Amino acid sequence: MAGQPVDHKALFQQTPVTRFLIEQSGDEFVVVEASDRAKEFFAKPLEKIIGQPIDKLFNANNTRRMSESLKACLNKKTTVTVPSLPTFPGNIQVPGFWINPIYGDDEQICWLDVIAQPSVTDSSIVERERDDALLLLTSIFDVSEVGIIVSDRNRRIVKINDSFERIYGWNRKDMLGKDFVDFVTADEREIALDNHENYITSGVRSAGDVKIIRKNGEIANALYTTATLELSHGRRFQVTTIVDITERKQMEHSLRMAKEQADSANHAKSAFLANMSHELRTPLNAIIGFSEMMIKETFGPLGHEKYNEYLEDVHLSARHLLEVINEVLDMSKIEAGRVDLHEQDIDLATLCDSVCRIVTSKIFSTDLKIEQIIGSDLPKLFADPRLVRQILINLITNAVKYSKKGGVIKVQTIMEATGEISLIVSDQGVGIPADKIQEAMEPFGQIYDPVRSSTYQGTGLGLPLAKAMMELHSGELKLESVVDQGTTVTVTFPKDRVKPVNYVEPEAPVEIVGSTG
Repeated sequence: MAGQPVDHKALFQQTPVTRFLIEQSGDEFVVVEASDRAKEFFAKPLEKIIGQPIDKLFNANNTRRMSESLKACLNKKTTVTVPSLPTFPGNIQVPGFWINPIYGDDEQICWLDVIAQPSVTDSSIVERERDDALLLLTSIFDVSEVGIIVSDRNRRIVKINDSFERIYGWNRKDMLGKDFVDFVTADEREIALDNHENYITSGVRSAGDVKIIRKNGEIANALYTTATLELSHGRRFQVTTIVDITERKQMEHSLRMAKEQADSANHAKSAFLANMSHELRTPLNAIIGFSEMMIKETFGPLGHEKYNEYLEDVHLSARHLLEVINEVLDMSKIEAGRVDLHEQDIDLATLCDSVCRIVTSKIFSTDLKIEQIIGSDLPKLFADPRLVRQILINLITNAVKYSKKGGVIKVQTIMEATGEISLIVSDQGVGIPADKIQEAMEPFGQIYDPVRSSTYQGTGLGLPLAKAMMELHSGELKLESVVDQGTTVTVTFPKDRVKPVNYVEPEAPVEIVGSTG
C-alpha cells in the first residue's frame, strides 16, 4: 500500500457516519459533497443531494436550525454543535451534528464540514460503557469494607468479596458453590431459607439481623441488607451486604445486665429501707407517747427537775428521728414505684392557707413572717391532696429552717400564660451556693457549710421528696438561690391538671406573723 496516492474523495464518501460539505452561495447553503451514509440519512441518491440547497433536503424547522448553526460557525470561525433535530428526513436518526470550518489557501473559510455525531446505540460504545461499568462495580465489590455475598436462585454462593473472607475467616474455595444457609446458625436457617426464596422471587429489598458461623466456630452477629439482581435470560441473583455488629451486641448485653443488676440492687435497697422504717417507727411512737406522758406528769411528779430536762431531750430526739424515718419511707416508696396517686379537685388557696397556719404554729416563738400572695378565683387543681400538702409543707419547712432572724417567707401562686399553675415559696435565708444546687436536689444531699451545718439539721430529703412528688404529677420543681440573699423554689403543675376559670391576680399579700410582738 505504501507509495499509492490517497483518494481523499473516496475516504470522504466512505466515512461511517453521515457527512456532507456545505458551501455558501449568496443567501443559500448548498451541499457540494456527501458521504455514502448521507444517502440513508436523506433517503435520496447522491445526485439528488449534491448541488441542492439545504431547504430542499430538510423541512422548514430543521432548515432554520441548521442555517442558524452554519451562520454561527462562519461568524465565530470555530466548531459548532447542532443538537438533535426534531425530525429526520430518511432512515437514520442521529443525536446531533458537528460543523467544522474548512479553510482554503487564502485562509478564508471555503466549506463547512457537517459530521453526524455517532449514535449511542453504536455497539462499540455500548460495549465500552458496559466494560467500564463492570470494572467500576468490580472495584467497589473488592474494596468495600462491608462483607458481600452473591447467591443464585438455588442459594448457591457464586461470589464473595475480600472483606467477608477477612471478617469471618472463610476462604473462597470453602464457600463457592455451597448453600449460603450452611454458614448461618441452625436456629435461624429456616427463616433464612424462607427469606431468600421470598426476596429473590419478589425482588423486594430487605434488611435484618443474622447470626453467622465464623471459620473458627464462633458465632458473629451481623446486620444484612439484600437486593435482587436480574441478568439476561431471567437469571436472578441475590446480593447480600453484611455488617458485623458482634461487639455492639456484646456491649448491649453488658449494659442490659448492668442495668438489671442496678435495678435489682435499687429495689432491694428500697425494700430494705421500707422494712427498716416500719420496724423503727413502732418503738419510736411508743417512746414519744410515754415521754409526753412523763413530761405532762400524767401519773404524778417525777421527783427531780433534771428528769424533765432529759425527757425534753428524749422527746425532741425521738420526734426528729421519726421525721427522718417518715421521709426515708416516703422516698423509698416513690423509688420502688409503690406510690399511687389519689387524685381529686383541690382548692389550692384553702390548702395553702391551712399549711401556712400549721407551720405558723411551729414558728410561734420566732419573729419570722409568712406572707400569702394567692389570687382570687384560683382554678381547681386535679391532684393528690396529701402529696400536694406534703410538697408545700416540705418547701415552707425548709424556708423556715434556713431563714434568718426577722426574715419573711412568701407563698405565692401564679397562673402562667401557658395555662399551667405555679406555686412559689421564697425566703430571705442563708441561700445555697450555685455549685451546690444540684447536690441539694439529690436524695440525702445535705450541703456541708460551716454556717448551715452548725445551725441547721435535716435529712437532705425535703427537696428531693418534693421534686419526686411533683414528677408523679408530671410537673417540675425549679430552685434558684443566692448565698446570703435567699432561696426561691417554684413548682409548676401542667396545664391538663388545671381546671380553667376566671382568675384574678392578688392585689396585696396576706401576712401571718410568727410572733405575738
